[in-house]
Amino acid sequence: MAFLAKLKQSFGTTFSFFSDSFAELKKVRWPSRKELTSYTLVVLFTIVLVTVYFWVLDIGISELVELIV
Repeated sequence: MAFLAKLKQSFGTTFSFFSDSFAELKKVRWPSRKELTSYTLVVLFTIVLVTVYFWVLDIGISELVELIV
């Protein structure tokens, strides 16, 4: 009997978790299409900048190692 009680309790907490999650998702303020586009552009621009930075750093370190070797 204890096993069934624990099983019922775990299913109850699982359902409670999902119902609470859906309730919290309803409170979220979702971005508009314009905001989402601008956020996406900012992220892409930042990724390009970081990629170029590390590429230049990698080239510089490679050249430095070539000079040493």
